[in-house]
Amino acid sequence: MAQSNNSIKKILTVAFALCIVCSIIVSTAAVALRSKQQLNQELDRKSNILSVAGLYEPGTDIEEAFQQVTPRVVDLRTGEYTDQFDPATYDSFQAAKDPAQSRTLSGEKDIAGLSRQENYSTVYLVGDPDDPEQVILPIRGQGLWGLMRGYLAVQGDGNTIEGITFYSHSETPGLGGEVDNPRWKAQWEGKEIYADADSAQPAIQLVKGGASDETEVDALSGASLTSNGVTNLVQFWLSPEGFGEYLARFRSGVDREEVQGASTDQTEGA
Repeated sequence: MAQSNNSIKKILTVAFALCIVCSIIVSTAAVALRSKQQLNQELDRKSNILSVAGLYEPGTDIEEAFQQVTPRVVDLRTGEYTDQFDPATYDSFQAAKDPAQSRTLSGEKDIAGLSRQENYSTVYLVGDPDDPEQVILPIRGQGLWGLMRGYLAVQGDGNTIEGITFYSHSETPGLGGEVDNPRWKAQWEGKEIYADADSAQPAIQLVKGGASDETEVDALSGASLTSNGVTNLVQFWLSPEGFGEYLARFRSGVDREEVQGASTDQTEGA
């Protein structure tokens, strides 16, 4: 006798078969689209770098425009370039999770709330890599609700900010989420990182009530904790704990070519 369509056995068989078919379809789609997803992620990264450097407009050919940019890996401890890693594939965010490629941060040294920091990071040089017009620095730190990740563009003098952008955050829309607002981001252009040429600690910060000098940016209205987070992460990455040693080379007038070839000379002398 044929089983009823409402029998438990038939229901379970159909449900199981449907799950198998759906799993196969989803898995196949994920594998088939993986390369396209990776390409889109890479294009998004490049467009953010071009945007913060002021080189991106709607309709811009991203790959063509990115030819003006040279990625290099920097040893954060010395401020020198290294050829130990391929800048096209090196992932500093993942490296920060590897104890062999990072260090633990705690107390006053961890004002950005990172817990761990990579030893090497990728920077992006705009124009002549021996004498760049701008240097794009990856930055990140804790906001109110989670990690904020972005880029900071610094002019070739190692002190003047060209722009800032956050491409990943979970801040409150209309409040901390205003870090995406073009009008707020425009305030950063021309601001100075350090109060004087000899200072190792950055002075740039967000302030309530309106910026009064070249090292201040207006805080986000109604978002004190996000504003504090932005100040902390920017000051961390521009201090000797972050890219401070690297930027000091530009500020002191060290020959760019000397910086560029430092790691090569070390390798040949080994």
